[in-house]
Formats: sequence, C-alpha cells, structure tokens
Amino acid sequence: MKKNTLLFLVAAPLFALLLLGVRVYYSAVVWRYAGPETYFFIKPNETFGSINSRLANDGLISSARLFHRYSQYKGVMNKFKSGRYRIKSNSNLLDIYNTFINEKSLAMFFTVPEGKNMFEIGHMLEDAHITTYIEFIALCKDPAFVKKLGITGSTVEGYLYPESYDFAPGLPAEHVIKSMVREFNKKTAQIKFTDSGMTKEQVVILASMVEKETGDKSERPMIAGVFLNRLKIHMRLQSDPTTIYGMFETYNGNITRKDLLTPSDYNTYTVKALPAGPIANPGLLSIEAVLNPAVHKYLYFVSANEGTHIFSESYAKHQEAVDKWQKNAKNREGKSWRNKKAESTTTTAPAQ
Repeated sequence: MKKNTLLFLVAAPLFALLLLGVRVYYSAVVWRYAGPETYFFIKPNETFGSINSRLANDGLISSARLFHRYSQYKGVMNKFKSGRYRIKSNSNLLDIYNTFINEKSLAMFFTVPEGKNMFEIGHMLEDAHITTYIEFIALCKDPAFVKKLGITGSTVEGYLYPESYDFAPGLPAEHVIKSMVREFNKKTAQIKFTDSGMTKEQVVILASMVEKETGDKSERPMIAGVFLNRLKIHMRLQSDPTTIYGMFETYNGNITRKDLLTPSDYNTYTVKALPAGPIANPGLLSIEAVLNPAVHKYLYFVSANEGTHIFSESYAKHQEAVDKWQKNAKNREGKSWRNKKAESTTTTAPAQ
C-alpha cells in the first residue's frame, strides 16, 4: 500500500509534467497558423501586452500565455520593434517569435511628391491608413506644436519634405509630421538661407511658389528670377497657385476672376509681397533655384502648354505670348505638361 502510494506520488507529477510538455510542444511547434500570408503591424511604443493580445485575437498564435512566457524567458518583452512584418501561412508560435525578434521589419514606403501641400498630404495619409486627415491637419495648424518644431510660420506647410518614408498604419500624426520636418532639416542642414538676403521662411515661401509654377526642373531658376525681379520693384507677384492655396479647402478646381480679385493673405494679385506662408512643400531643387536664381530682366511668363514657359520683359510682349499660346486653340490642342513628365505645373502665370 505504501509502495503504491509512493509510486503514485512520484508518477502523478511526472505525468502532469509530461502532459504539460506535450501541451507546450503542441502549442509552440505543432499548432500552425492556417490562414493566408498576412502582415502584422507593430505600432510605435506599443506595449508587449497589446502586441500579444492582437496576435492571439487575430489567430496568429496558439496561446497568448505561452507567447508571453516564452518572450519573458528570453528576456525580449521590450525588444519588439515597430514596423510591418510578414506572417507566412503555416507558421508556428516559434516562427512568429523569430519573425519579430530576429528579422527586420518590411519597408512600407509612403511617398510625398514634390509640390504637394499639407491638405493633399493629409488625404494621402488617410488613404494609406497611416493617420487621419483631421488629426494631421489639426496638428499642422497647431501654433504650439509648430513653434516646438522650430518653424517660424503659422503652420508646418513648406517643411513636410517630399521623400519616401517608412510609415506603418496607425501612426500618430505627431510622429508623421516630426519625421517629415526632421527630413527637411537634414536635407537643408548645409544651406545658408540668409545669404540670399531673405529669411529662411521667405526662401521656403518662394521655393514653394516656384515648385507649383513649373514642372520643368531646368526652368526653376528662371521662374525664381521672375519673382525676385518683381519683388525688387515692389510689383505684385500675381501667381494663381497662391490664390488657389488661400481657398484650397473649398477649391472646386476652377479659379475665377472673382477669386483673383478677392483679397486674402495668400492672394498675390492683391498682396504686394509674398503670400502669408508657403503654399506647398518644395524639394531641394526649388530651394536652390531661389538661392541661385537665373539673372535676367524678365517680369512675365506664360505656359507653352507642355511644361515649359515663354518669358517676357514687357507687358506688351507678354500679351503677344498669351495670345499665341493661351488664346490660340490650335497651340493648346493635344498638348499637355505630362509630355514633359512634369511633377507639378499651372497653365497660368504672372499677367501684369
């Protein structure tokens, strides 16, 4: 009797350990994710508990408790890095662990083209499920946040550098904006803005206008030269893109004479100086064009309908160019700035 009891007392725990071992082995190795290949996103500063819970709820791991214990045993609970990870079909718990700890996150590029403004970027971010438009724009316009970034303007417009970024879905707008502004500061670190006789803000404003006016990179110094020539003689810049920006959130795609005559801080048909702030986010080439403009006497330019412009010194010559290139339907027929693979352009220019 005592011998049987002793055997039971010894065998029972061993059997329990065996069952536990089998269960652990099954959960860690035998059980497999049966769904199709998918992607799992770890958000910046996301806690292990949140990651573990989502993995279990999505059916990607067999046991949240086992995944927790194993990660704890390995001492990696605070080493799960944010990013986008590929989860292959038929992966077991150990495969999932290895994906997060020993493999790099996949690049998920979000590209900001040159010349896009913050409203357009906001919609692009929302479409990519990175952050919401409302949150993004609200922060772009937040005076305290803008000042904290070291920007002297009223918004972050002009400093959201056009580049490809590795942004995962669900990022806070603050993270997105800081990344873009940080890239702007990095790309312009060696530029001495004040050597131009203008402030950094003025250079960025003018560069954003140059960016919007032409899709031909080689023309940017010429366009910059026209605007600078006008500023020197206190002549209105009369740039349609600035007027459009001033009403961008309600802009329907058509600009009218009434719009050009309606005063606003961005309407350069009524303002005798630069607009109140940048109207887009320029690339490095447009900034450099403002700092190193072409030296000439041109005060006017008009689109030749395929990405380039006709420049004139006098209003009379400009009107001749307008009649030829804008009012002559034959010269407009079948032509497009896209033939030049333009990044951004307008069909109008300073008129008087």
